[in-house]
Amino acid sequence: MRSFVARLLILLPLLLPLYAAGVHAQAVVQRVDVSQHQDGVTLDADIDFELNAQLREAAERGLPLYFSVDVIINRPRWWWFDEQVLSTERLWSISYNALIRQWRVSGGGLALPVASLDEALALVRHIRGWNIAPAGTLHPGEAYRGQMRLRLDVTQLSRPFQVNALNSSAWALTTPWLAFDIDVPADGGSP
Repeated sequence: MRSFVARLLILLPLLLPLYAAGVHAQAVVQRVDVSQHQDGVTLDADIDFELNAQLREAAERGLPLYFSVDVIINRPRWWWFDEQVLSTERLWSISYNALIRQWRVSGGGLALPVASLDEALALVRHIRGWNIAPAGTLHPGEAYRGQMRLRLDVTQLSRPFQVNALNSSAWALTTPWLAFDIDVPADGGSP
């Protein structure tokens, strides 16, 4: 019996991450639309993710949560490595002020008050009109390949919280990279 318990204690650290991975909801980028206008290249996206209980509690206690959306656009080349045309990031901060009982979403130089955590998350989940590049970045008649992901950016937290977040799987919220194609028409219209 003692050897069985000893073996179980040895295997427990190996099995626990598998169990924890099954408990967390899967985060995924559902849709990405890129369009080219006179002002530049804009991106609309829908991302499906849920906060676990530990992240919700941290946010409700006033700890800001930082979400980063990363976008990379490459131009495929058959004779060499793909050319990276664009690499950009947008950072959102969701915070709660317990003194005035108000949620705030900050991102892209704009701060908006919202009524609840769910409303704040909706702004991060549904990206609209994000100008990712100036006009002329994508050339007419060319095909491009893009990738996008969302991640909880724990590097923005203060040092004591970073240490705890890096050692906890509850803070490991990230979507896999979603690949998408962009075809710019030869007439210079919207992709």
